Amino acid sequence: MQLTRYTDFGIRILMYLAVQPERENLFRIAEVTSVFDLSSNHVAKIVHQLGRLGYLHTIRGKSGGFKLAKTASELNLGQLVRDLEHSLAPIDCESPYCRFTPICKLRGVLAQAVSAYLAVLDQYTLADIVANKDDLLASLPDLSISVLQLD
Repeated sequence: MQLTRYTDFGIRILMYLAVQPERENLFRIAEVTSVFDLSSNHVAKIVHQLGRLGYLHTIRGKSGGFKLAKTASELNLGQLVRDLEHSLAPIDCESPYCRFTPICKLRGVLAQAVSAYLAVLDQYTLADIVANKDDLLASLPDLSISVLQLD
């Protein structure tokens, strides 16, 4: 099973926020796009959805931005993947239609595999995957100069 880029980037954004030291300023789209070299339109869509889903607290406008709405230990990876992935079906038997569909056992086997995949993710939170916070922070570029230019 492979996650979509959308979900991958959503997880990265949440990880980025979770490893940051406490700060008064909200995070900005431009900051995330410069860290991960992503399209600002793509990041804006992800941040918007993460806000709608309750993972981020977002504030619109010139002095707006976003931050985690919950602690990292409250954000379950399995639920996050379920919320961000459009479909967890590993195959599409309908397009083009497969003649085996009415009698095929593969769909059942793959459904079991997806359940096992999600069961593993359900065991972890965002806090678990950012437990090496210092190493993750050290791998990020120094944005102190460029972030000042974004404000």
